[in-house]
Amino acid sequence: MRVNLSGHHVDVTPALRSYVERKLGRVLRRFDRVIQMQCTLTVDKLRHRAESTVYVRGLAIHASAVAGDMYAAIDALADKLTRRVRERKERGRARRAAAPRRAALVPAL
Repeated sequence: MRVNLSGHHVDVTPALRSYVERKLGRVLRRFDRVIQMQCTLTVDKLRHRAESTVYVRGLAIHASAVAGDMYAAIDALADKLTRRVRERKERGRARRAAAPRRAALVPAL
């Protein structure tokens, strides 16, 4: 998996980069089909914003978080992405499990 990290009005230090990679690495534990992750860190006066897009085969999952501290924004972003990826994965499981039941209910001609 590739993590593209960029900063807008903020320098991306090695410590900040490793923190982002460690926190967003939780997404990989939930969903192993991640192709690429794009993360942007932005500072506007006292607002620290972290935005990320996770590219999975067939779709892109986007989340953003705003906080007073960059590390808090990254934590909130990681929680949102983990939740959205988990919901997407469960939705796919439910659809695959329901398909054979519907096919079994149709009478053969």
